Amino acid sequence: MSYKIPQETIDQITGNNDIVDVISEHMKLTKKGRNYFGLCPFHGEDTPSFSVSPEKQIFHCFGCGKGGNVATFLMEIENISFSEALKTLADKSGDQLPAEWLNNKPRGPQYSNEQQDVIKAYEWSNKLFHHVLKHTKDGKDALNYLKNRGFSDDSIEHFQLGYSPRKEQFLGAFLKGKGFELEKLVDYGLLNSRDGNSFFDRFQGRVIFPIHNHQGKVIGYGGRAIYDGDQPKYLNSPESNLFQKGKILYNFYQARKHFQKQKRVILFEGYADVIKAYQAGVPNGVATMGTSLTDTHAKILKQYVDEIIICFDGDKAGKEASFKASKILKKAGLFARIANVPNEMDPDDYYEEHGAEAFQKLINSAESYVAFSLQYIKKDYNLSVDHDRVKYIEKALDIISNVNQAVERDFYLTELEETFKLDRNTLNHEIDSRMRIMRQPKDNDKHVRKSNYEQNNWNKNQKLYSAYQNAERHLIAHMLQNEHIADRVQQRLGSSFNIEDHQVLVTYLYAYYEEGNEPNVSYFIERLPDESTRQLTIELALLPINESLSDQELEDYFLAINKENEWSKEMRTLKQMLKQAEKENDPQSAARIGMKIIELKKKSIT
Repeated sequence: MSYKIPQETIDQITGNNDIVDVISEHMKLTKKGRNYFGLCPFHGEDTPSFSVSPEKQIFHCFGCGKGGNVATFLMEIENISFSEALKTLADKSGDQLPAEWLNNKPRGPQYSNEQQDVIKAYEWSNKLFHHVLKHTKDGKDALNYLKNRGFSDDSIEHFQLGYSPRKEQFLGAFLKGKGFELEKLVDYGLLNSRDGNSFFDRFQGRVIFPIHNHQGKVIGYGGRAIYDGDQPKYLNSPESNLFQKGKILYNFYQARKHFQKQKRVILFEGYADVIKAYQAGVPNGVATMGTSLTDTHAKILKQYVDEIIICFDGDKAGKEASFKASKILKKAGLFARIANVPNEMDPDDYYEEHGAEAFQKLINSAESYVAFSLQYIKKDYNLSVDHDRVKYIEKALDIISNVNQAVERDFYLTELEETFKLDRNTLNHEIDSRMRIMRQPKDNDKHVRKSNYEQNNWNKNQKLYSAYQNAERHLIAHMLQNEHIADRVQQRLGSSFNIEDHQVLVTYLYAYYEEGNEPNVSYFIERLPDESTRQLTIELALLPINESLSDQELEDYFLAINKENEWSKEMRTLKQMLKQAEKENDPQSAARIGMKIIELKKKSIT
């Protein structure tokens, strides 16, 4: 028998978790007026239409229509059930959930049964590998390897590093003993199979780096061989419907709270770089995993920060990867800076050789995308040759013309002017010409996007409402924030609203207040049984209305609603009479009634 958690406990937990704080852990919000705004995480957009109301403790996207309270947001963003969202919120706020409910709470719909089994298998294997590394003879060489590489005990614990022994059946036997079907684990990278019948450990002889998804669940491994001759040296879990390298960033789950506070992310290439950065006091680092930065990675990061510092290897390949990544980040609208690791070192080795303070200085002194790009493209030109010098200057002007800030543009133009002894007026003319050419398609594109955006808003969110519709919508908005107004409306109108959805909503609202509840939209929507009524409530709650409602305004609302009520009743009566006249084959009466219907419709328009 399932135990239903009391509504007052739900209210307490959601009330103890501020919606702005919780949503800010998942995306970047900017305060404008009384509300906060950001780019909606549920659909692609360039203009922020995702609104969060700290007063009402609700969110609503005016683009895709999603909305709700703090629990709803967690359910949507992490694709979890209400019970899991509530447990997450309780853990954040320190609230206690009833033991009966915890023991009987339903599983969330986030994953299929097979995926849930795989995640459990990863959870068990992660504990096993970590234990082997720290507490067994089998893990001694691996632990010494990590210590010799400069990994601290704290880092090994924090990142839950592990070791898979050089035994073919070690993990397989362990998981089989836990009741897992081994053949299902092959596609997800925990085991390998030779013939589909016999199974052996995939990562044997390797240090294990657990990879978490953005909800904190282990869904893959990176393995590093520690013995000479073991190939390949680096081995990752294969791509699966749980693990997709183009959508996952190493350490994202643990770093998220740090890079939101610091307003920037440090982007590395490898696991070791991230861990050494953590040891150097830089906890806001993430890494791509054996793949280049993708547009999806950039889109994910843009939800949280504006600035990305790229800290890749200092060799030629690392510089090239930095240049490509910076262009992807710039295209996504992010401010990219590049940390120049000297002497072709990688960040891991730089930390070991120079220490934490120097490593932090390296990060903080990262140069801008423009400065890095101007230096990077020089490799393609022989600047001692006139022809190549001209080509370089042309390319440099292309890059500088993309700089939005006039002061920064002037800085780089001055550098070009002095380095190549150029006429400043000529440089300014070239920049103006390039900017004019670039501006034309952008302006056209902006006009098209603006027109489309306005058209979408017109269709979805900015409909024209008749007088009675506006009256009902604004009246309900006042009722949602004022119990006294709701009481007066109940006495005068009851549920006699003209729009059926409004009738349903106010019926629930009257019941909510009759139970002794205070006005609170976030709590109220938890009691609504269907999604459409919840979304309507959120939409109306966010209507811009005056704090107070005068008696005259209230009477005007009543008048508009009652007038439509009377019109509707008269129209229904006439339509019934018309049907009867047609049934009795009385064309004269039908024509007369038809004229009255036309006149009545004209009245409603005027």
